[in-house]
Amino acid sequence: MSEDFNAACPPGLRVTENRSARLRARLGQSALLMAPGCFDCLSARLVEAAGFEAAYITGSGVSMSCLGAPDVGLASFSEVLDRVKRICDVLTIPVIADGDTGFGGPLNVVRTVRDFERSGVSAIQIEDQDAPKRCGHELGRKLVAPEEMVARVKAACDARLDEAFLVIARTDARTGQGLQAAIDRAAQYKEAGADVLFVESPESQEEMEAICRAFPDTPLLANMVEGGKTPCLPAERLETLGYSLAIYPNSLTRLFGKAGLELMQELKATGSTAGHAERMFDHRALWSLFDYDDWLSLEARYGTRE
Repeated sequence: MSEDFNAACPPGLRVTENRSARLRARLGQSALLMAPGCFDCLSARLVEAAGFEAAYITGSGVSMSCLGAPDVGLASFSEVLDRVKRICDVLTIPVIADGDTGFGGPLNVVRTVRDFERSGVSAIQIEDQDAPKRCGHELGRKLVAPEEMVARVKAACDARLDEAFLVIARTDARTGQGLQAAIDRAAQYKEAGADVLFVESPESQEEMEAICRAFPDTPLLANMVEGGKTPCLPAERLETLGYSLAIYPNSLTRLFGKAGLELMQELKATGSTAGHAERMFDHRALWSLFDYDDWLSLEARYGTRE
């Protein structure tokens, strides 16, 4: 495929290279990397159109939008992989994907990493929960032994095809076992080869500071969940604390849900959507978000339309 042809393709057909190397290099910078969550092609394109340098595929958002179910571990590997492929295709920025527990034992982790990476993912998040898994800001989470999670991390690191591909190790130990237990687990996962550490659901800014003090030379991920257990701090403060990466997994999901419900309520009550028109894309703007002119230009190369 020629470079000219590839450049003429819209993102949905374009081959985008070196995303993993770009993400790794970006995490090596001092400025915080913000990665908003997405769960389908529309939400993904909004992230890139707003100018963010990376996107995060949220497992809970995929579960809600794909199955109509909360984040209780119901989405199968194949269902998640289908969404991952479609989202990666429509973006040119690096993509970080929630890989849950790796969907099974070490062999499943190997398969998950390989298939995610081949789909265009640049970093995978693997956690130390046991089945049935739960959202990281809910009670009732069960953990595997640290040794089992170490095996997951090692399998993920061994499975990557590109050394620039990143493995993010998440521990959910804070809620049930306390902060020190979570830090101790994260240290074991770092030793196993994890590139980024994710201590889930610290419950105060002081706990976040303690996590950053414990790992001064390791990229750390902050999970900003509106209404969750962790304080939602401004990006500048997270950077000052020592975080390298912040995800906002369901900010768009929450906004879409509330705004959509309000629109439907107005339509039901008034018989019109006019009251929300200023908050909508018009017809052309929505199509332009998905590169309509580029698709038509590519089609025109082959003379199939007048």
